Amino acid sequence: MKKLIIAISALGLASLATTAQASGEATYKAACFACHGTGAAGAPKTGDKPAWKDRIAAGNDILYKHAIEGYKGKAGFMPAKGGRADLSDADVKAAVDYMVAQSK
Repeated sequence: MKKLIIAISALGLASLATTAQASGEATYKAACFACHGTGAAGAPKTGDKPAWKDRIAAGNDILYKHAIEGYKGKAGFMPAKGGRADLSDADVKAAVDYMVAQSK
C-alpha cells in the first residue's frame, strides 16, 4: 500500500511540474515574448545563453524580484511584471522559470 501511495504521489508531483512549466510558457508567450523574444528595451532574449549566464548565476530570488518589482540596469529596464499588473507573482515566477530553463 505504501508503494502505491508513493507512486501516486510521484505521479502527482510530475504532473504539477508539467503544469507549472506549461503555465510559465503560456505566461511567457502572452506577456514576456514581446521583449524577451526580440530583445526590446535591452531584455535578454530567451535562449541567449551568454546574455542569461550572469543573471542565472545571481539566483532565482534576484530574477523573481526584478521581474516582479521591476529593474533598471546598464543594458535596459524591466518594468514591474513586464507592465502586466494583472499577473500574479506566481505567474511571473513561472515565466521566469520557463525563460531560465530555455536559457541554460
